[in-house]
Amino acid sequence: MSWMRTLPAALVVCVLVLTGIASCGSDDARKQENNAVSPSPVGKVLDDTDEDGRHYREVDGEDAPEVDIEVQPDTDDSWDVRLTVQNFRFSPDGTKPKAVEGRGLVYLFVDGTLVSRLRTPDCRIPGELVPRGTHTVTARLYADDGTVWAVDGDPIQSAADITASGAEASPQTSSTPSASKSPSDLSAPATLVRTGGRASPDRGGKAS
Repeated sequence: MSWMRTLPAALVVCVLVLTGIASCGSDDARKQENNAVSPSPVGKVLDDTDEDGRHYREVDGEDAPEVDIEVQPDTDDSWDVRLTVQNFRFSPDGTKPKAVEGRGLVYLFVDGTLVSRLRTPDCRIPGELVPRGTHTVTARLYADDGTVWAVDGDPIQSAADITASGAEASPQTSSTPSASKSPSDLSAPATLVRTGGRASPDRGGKAS
C-alpha cells in the first residue's frame, strides 16, 4: 500500500529532526555561550589602566563615589589612616568579583606601591613602610572585579603627603590636589595633609 511506502521516509525525517535538537543543546554549545563576553553591567570599561594593568571603569560624575583620606602619625612610628567615602560602600570578604554600582574596595598605596586592600575605612601603616623622608599615601576606589572606578578618564582617589623623620613625623598641608609640595619643617606639629576626594594628578594614577 502507498502508506506503507511512505512510512520509512517519515521515520528518516523524524530521526533527523531529533538529532538536530540534540546537537543544539550539546555541552559544547553551552560552553561557548558561557564563555561569551557579556556587556559591562556598570559604566564603561576604558583602555586606560592603573600601574598593574587594571582597567578604568568610567561612571557618571554626578552620582560617582568619592573618597577623602586623613593620615596621622602614631607614637610607634606607624601611621593611622582614616577614609571618608560618599556614594560608596565597602564590600565584605567573600563578595563575588562583579562590578556593582557604588561598591568595592579601597586600594592603599605608598609612593605608588600597593600596601593594602581595605574593606573598612580605618587602617594603620607600619613605620617600616614609611622610611625617613616625604611620601605620598593614595587611597583609590576599585570595583569588586578589580576595575578602577573613574570619572572623566581619571581614577577616583585621594592622596596625602606625609613626612617621616625617625620617631617624629610632621606632615605638611596643601589644598591643591595636584600641586607640588616641598618638605615641611620637621619640628612642626603633626597636621592633616589631604587632597580632594577625586584627586588624580596623572593618568597613571600616581599622586605627585
